[in-house]
Amino acid sequence: MIYIKNRSEIEKMRKAGKFAARLLTYIGDYVKPGVSTLELNDICEDFTKKHGNKSAPLGYKGFPKSICTSINNVVCHGIPKAADILKNGDILNIDVTPIVDGYHGDTSKTFIVGGSTEAIYEKLVQDTEKAMWIGIEQVKPGNRINDICDAIDDFLTPQGYGIVRDLMGHGIGRVFHEDPQIPHFKMNRKLAKLEPGMTFTIEPMVNLGTYEVNFSKEDKWTVTTKDGKWSAQFEHTILVTDKGYEILTLPE
Repeated sequence: MIYIKNRSEIEKMRKAGKFAARLLTYIGDYVKPGVSTLELNDICEDFTKKHGNKSAPLGYKGFPKSICTSINNVVCHGIPKAADILKNGDILNIDVTPIVDGYHGDTSKTFIVGGSTEAIYEKLVQDTEKAMWIGIEQVKPGNRINDICDAIDDFLTPQGYGIVRDLMGHGIGRVFHEDPQIPHFKMNRKLAKLEPGMTFTIEPMVNLGTYEVNFSKEDKWTVTTKDGKWSAQFEHTILVTDKGYEILTLPE
């Protein structure tokens, strides 16, 4: 069941989204060679607590940390660790979801550690971000979720990328994950029509090789590419408005 937010709830979503954007921008300054992902986690947790908010991932279905840190061939849900030390040329997705006054703001970005990497990885990062924006541009009342995933697929698939199918965008609000699901690849069935007041994430996970992934049997969280090739992701939380869309997690 898709939950349509009222004016009061939309205002709370705006506040949550604004803080999420602020948090992701803040942590970006600490993404450098030699820094561990655990350090990044602790910085985010301290910043979130300092502002009177909570980290949604911490304790969510047993997740042990406050943010997700996914390096290179890790698609998503990477658990921050002291042993995971960033190296020049790595790509790192940081996914943050703070809870502000009971509502969630969810956003992520793939950073290039040290500012440069091999051309193939630079293009992967650039194309993944572009794919997210292409999907966002399809958001308006009367369109369907299919319009989002078709546009993303039409951009990425001809270039040979693998679009992850086992994980998708999602509705969000007072609940971390709610209906509807937002695929980033073409579906063979009609999906929900977009209506004002809907809030959801658009977050394509894009692999250099196959779309297939492995789920860790050890920690039950970390998702990696099946062929070991690198992956990138970008994410914003979106509100459907009367005339189009509003990006709730857009940095100032």
